[in-house]
Formats: sequence, C-alpha cells, structure tokens
Amino acid sequence: MIKPPMIKIMFFGDSICYGWLVASHRTWVTLISKHLYERYGKRLWVNNCSIPGNTTRMALERMPFDVQAYGVDIILIQFGINDCNLWETDGGLPRVSKEAFQTNLEEIINRAKVFGARHVLLNTNHPTSKFIQLGNKQIAHQKGNKKYNGVIRKVAQVRDDVRLIDIEKRLFTMSESFVLPDGIHLSEVGHDLYFSIVCPYLEQAVEDVIGEGNEE
Repeated sequence: MIKPPMIKIMFFGDSICYGWLVASHRTWVTLISKHLYERYGKRLWVNNCSIPGNTTRMALERMPFDVQAYGVDIILIQFGINDCNLWETDGGLPRVSKEAFQTNLEEIINRAKVFGARHVLLNTNHPTSKFIQLGNKQIAHQKGNKKYNGVIRKVAQVRDDVRLIDIEKRLFTMSESFVLPDGIHLSEVGHDLYFSIVCPYLEQAVEDVIGEGNEE
C-alpha cells in the first residue's frame, strides 16, 4: 500500500484562489505550491479545490467531496467576492446575506477542523474596482466587498483556531494594477502580490505541523 502524504494542504475558495484569465502556472496558489514543494518535498500533498463563481453556500454543498473525503492538515479559505455580489435577477439582493455568509464561514471552518485541520488560514478579499449595473443604478462592488471583509475579520477575531490574512488591508493603498480590466480578478501582478503576502503564513503553518510531531 502506498503511504499517504504526511501534510495535506488545501486551498478552498472561488476564482480568486482558482485563478481566472491568467495562465495556470502563474497563479498565486500554484506559485505557493511550487515553493512549498521545493522546500519540503514529499512531506506535502497540496490540493486546490477552488471553483470560480462559488459562494459559501455552494462551497458547503461540495465540502464533503472536496475536503472531508481527503482529510486536511492545513486549509486556506477565501470566499466573499461572489457572496456579496448583486444580481438584478435577485432583485438587487446579495447572492448570500451577510448573516448567512458568517454562518456558512463558521460551518466551513468547523467542518475542516472535524476532518483534521490543525491550522485554518482565512483570507479577506482584495479591493475591487468593478461597478454593478442594477437598472439605472451603478453600485460599486467594493461597497459590499468591504462589508463582507468585515464579517471575515469578525469570524477570525472571535476564534483562536483561525489565523487571519488581511489581504484587503495590505492592498488597499495600492494602484489598481493588481486586478484585470474586469475590476475583480487578479492580474499577474496581483498573483505575485498574493504570493508574497500569503506564502509566509503557509510556510509557518507547515513548520508548526512538523513541530507538532506530524512526521512518522
């Protein structure tokens, strides 16, 4: 029987984790995965189970297949870009309400913990420049994004088993060059910035798992 990998790392998110309109080898998750493999080698098993367009509601539905079926030691969670989005077909309501978003995030974290997660990393979302057309009105996507990032911070603050990576705070003062013309998705510059911000957190989590005696 093949011996299972020692440390299972999962990225669980939407198109921001998956990458969109950028070559797959240039996405921040791929860059981090490559870096970690170069440093830790066969100690790691890394899986990106992110799906573009997902909300937290949709993520919970697929969690048994994408996370629970494998088990996980370290999980990075990033949702909200789609949850806060406004669709005219929804009468201008967000795809997922703030209250449901918080509840869904908490359940995702709780389920990850039950299925082995020793370390949970939770990203806020970067500032966006997209405008949403609702009838005759234009609404800045960032208005909802900012509110949902506040929910993400709230979830992280009340739990001692979650580490917040505040992407919005780190990128708020930068120019818009880190997003594509759609105002939402990351450019290659954006993926490089995410890599520089997030990778140290993943490295520390791996070191912590190794220090906790994960190795046999």
